[in-house]
This record gives sequence, C-alpha cells and structure tokens, in this order.
Amino acid sequence: MNNKILVSAAQLTPVYLNKKLTIEKACEAIFTAGNSGAKLIVFPEVFISGYPDWIWLVPNSNAKELNELYIDLLRNSVSVQDASTEKLCKAAKSANIHVAIGIHERNVKRSGSSLYNSILFISDKGKILGIHRKLIPTGGERLIWAQGDGSTLTAYSTSIGKLGGLICWENFMPLARTALYEQGTQILVAPTWDKSTNWIETMRAYAREGGMYIISACMALKVDDIPNKYNFKNMYPKEKEWINIGNSCIIGPNGKIIEGPLTSKEGILYAELNLDEISNAKRMFDVAGHYSRRDVFNFSLIKNN
Repeated sequence: MNNKILVSAAQLTPVYLNKKLTIEKACEAIFTAGNSGAKLIVFPEVFISGYPDWIWLVPNSNAKELNELYIDLLRNSVSVQDASTEKLCKAAKSANIHVAIGIHERNVKRSGSSLYNSILFISDKGKILGIHRKLIPTGGERLIWAQGDGSTLTAYSTSIGKLGGLICWENFMPLARTALYEQGTQILVAPTWDKSTNWIETMRAYAREGGMYIISACMALKVDDIPNKYNFKNMYPKEKEWINIGNSCIIGPNGKIIEGPLTSKEGILYAELNLDEISNAKRMFDVAGHYSRRDVFNFSLIKNN
C-alpha cells in the first residue's frame, strides 16, 4: 500500500430527481478524478438524485404534494445491486478509483417502498464493498428515510487504507464515531448537507480526535436547479439564489484543512494524503489505542441485520 495517495471530493449538482442523468454525471466525475490520478472520489449526501429540501418547506398536512414528491423520489432511487450501481461499478473499474457516493437506497428486499439515506462504497476493481445507512435522520428527514442499524457501521480494508463513512449529523454521535475508530478507520468519508462554519469546525475536531483524514463532500444546489414542475421551488424567497453553497473540504489528522472549502460553485477538490501523518497524530493521542482506557470503558456494537 502506497502511504501517499491522491483523493478527491466532488462538489457537484445532481440533475434533480433524474437518476439516469445524475448517474451519467457521476460517471463523468469518476473518470475525471481517475484520470487526474485520484484513488478515491467522494460524492455528497444523497447525490443520486438530490437532497429532498422540500421537507423543510412543505407542511406535512399537504399530503397530495408530498405524495407526488415521494413517488418521484422512489422512482429515482437506487437498489443494491441494480443497473444503476452496475454503471457506477464499471466506471470505478475503468477509472481505477474507489468511489463513495451518497444515494437514496430503496429497500427492495422488503416492501420496496421505504428509503434509506446511504453511502455506497465501490472498490477500484469495480466491486461493491458495502453500504452504510444513516442511523438516524434529522428533524424533517424522518418523514423521508428509514433508520439504519449497526450492521453497516463498517471500515473497509482497501488498497488505500481503512475506509469508513458517516453521513451528515450522525457524525455528531460519539458512539457511531467510536465504532469506526475501533476498526482503525484512516479515511472517513462524510457526505453531508451541512455547509455551515460550525460543521467544518466540528469535522476538524473529529479528524483530530480520530487521528484520521476526513473528506466532507456537500452538494452545490441553486434554486434554478429545481425543475419548475415542483411547486416547492416557489416557496423560496425570490432573492434566494443558492439553496446550498457546498463548502466541501478535505481535513488532515491534525485537524487542519488541506483543501477547500469550495464555496458557491461546482468542482472537484484534490488533496494528497500521507498515511504516515496518521501515525504521527496518534503518537500523543490514540483514541482507540493507548488513550482508550479499556479498564474503565467498555464498548460494543450491536450488528442487527
């Protein structure tokens, strides 16, 4: 394993609620990053096929509009494995790059009508490593996504190191972070919708806490990116241009920002990681090692399936 690797964060805009075109855009970004020498590309939270921002705008009493939006969301969601994931896997293999991409995941093994907010992990050989499902949606998100469980809290051993992920505010859950620290996570992917300064500062603290690299990938989205057929588009203030400005960034194990934040534009961020810096960071503070005090604390992960 090469201790120095180039990674990337894709701050891109999905083709809103259009799975086919969004996957095409994702594949283009995968090829671009791979051709640039990157060994990992991280996409935003639910990049396929867009963050359901109407949950903060449309009252739950408006069942007709919400039903129509949910049906469109289901139609443009992904199941693992399907034709959509096959395209992403082929792109990853062709570009020789690992991929972590946020998806609306349909629970086809059961009812087929519920959704998870998930990260799909694909290896540079085009194989699905696994998925992680967001443990607990926040606020109005609970009207869209079901809860994940401990079975997807996994750090994957790859040619670029131990790779794990948490989605948006579940990064704030100390025990979720601990589950990944315990598995030796070296690169944490953090697809998110949060673009705030507080988010970035918190990610810097967690990078230092875990002695790991964090790739925070957020979606860039304008009001104009919402198709006119969706009525909730008219609920934004007339002067509003950006729904989300992005602020994606890549952070080192010392808590310092290496690249970014990228603001109010689409683009792909690149940064070289040196895994030796993880060892340097953990010499003084190793949260799952010499600082863990296992004689005082006991941690266990319930892997329901």
